[in-house]
Amino acid sequence: MIPLLSLCIWLYLFFAHGKFWLSSPELLPAQPSETPDVDVIVPARDEAETIGPVIASLLDQQYAGRFRVILVDDDSTDGTAEIARAAAAARGNGNSLLRVISAARKPPAWSGKLWAVSQGVACAEAAVLLLADADIVHDPRHLATLVARLNSPRVDMVSEMVRLNCSSPAEKWLVPAFVYFFQMLYPFARVNDPHSTVAAAAGGTVLIRREALERIGGIESIKGALIDDVTLAKAVKRGGRIYLGHSGLAVSMRRYPRAADLWDMIARTAFTQLRYSTPLLALTLVGLTLVWWVPSVAALFGGGWLGAPWPGAWPRAAGLAAFTLGALSFVPTLRRYRRNPLRSLALPLIALFYMAATLASAVNYWRGSGARWKNRDYGGPS
Repeated sequence: MIPLLSLCIWLYLFFAHGKFWLSSPELLPAQPSETPDVDVIVPARDEAETIGPVIASLLDQQYAGRFRVILVDDDSTDGTAEIARAAAAARGNGNSLLRVISAARKPPAWSGKLWAVSQGVACAEAAVLLLADADIVHDPRHLATLVARLNSPRVDMVSEMVRLNCSSPAEKWLVPAFVYFFQMLYPFARVNDPHSTVAAAAGGTVLIRREALERIGGIESIKGALIDDVTLAKAVKRGGRIYLGHSGLAVSMRRYPRAADLWDMIARTAFTQLRYSTPLLALTLVGLTLVWWVPSVAALFGGGWLGAPWPGAWPRAAGLAAFTLGALSFVPTLRRYRRNPLRSLALPLIALFYMAATLASAVNYWRGSGARWKNRDYGGPS
């Protein structure tokens, strides 16, 4: 019975899949017992809209150790570097804490972001590096909190899912689900378990020991990765420990005002996540149908929707139970984003949006257009 299979899947997801739905852990403000030097590397390409507040928030960090910010201007055409310098000049000693460098021309084998990051790493001198996106605004206590977690208990890398922008109607409906699906794909408890092979990171905030980065062969070892954060986490965890949590001290300024903007964001790398595998895409779509759509349809129509000979009560009960577990699992993430828990009832429709965008990602790849970001085309199948 297919509805019963969906229920079994949900019983596993809810009770045995790393409690992904708890939407935890979250780092609370803390002061580190040790304060190593930190270089903050910010790769930026045409980020004029956000770079000013981002640089200001980094320069305002209340960290007892020495730190500086290295902005890697990756061939911006909108004055990103000048805006960053102006933000630093507006803060007393800001100019002494900020270094702006221009990235060299990107070699063909590199992804744009990782090439810029590698340029920043080459200029860095500190034993600890903070890789921060150019659209993340940081609470003044954030760097100290990250370093405290890096040291106790000791890990090689600390990463956080920062709070994403959730202001437009499209964001209010779709962004919490993005975080929820990420948690489902990479349960944070398993990422943080050194005995588990699950590894992931959220690229907006990554604090890493230089020795760990050198151990994996540096940024060059993952130079072509489009999903760079997860790829980096997997490489680091092979020989060390990592931490992934939620952040209450960092917020993304990146806006997705329309559903089409979120569609493009998902379609850019979804098929990459599936390793460009058509069989894996098919299995994923079948699996998502079992998880999201079979429970809904069975709860409404019982067994009759399959022309099944068994009475409709049992399929309906199994579907309703599976649907209920799915809806309940979404509530903690909705609360994190201050959304009405009743929005969990729309999760099958939201999941359909993500399924369609994933399929579109594959279609783009098959057509040869591949991923495109910041006016760079990373191509399709060779």
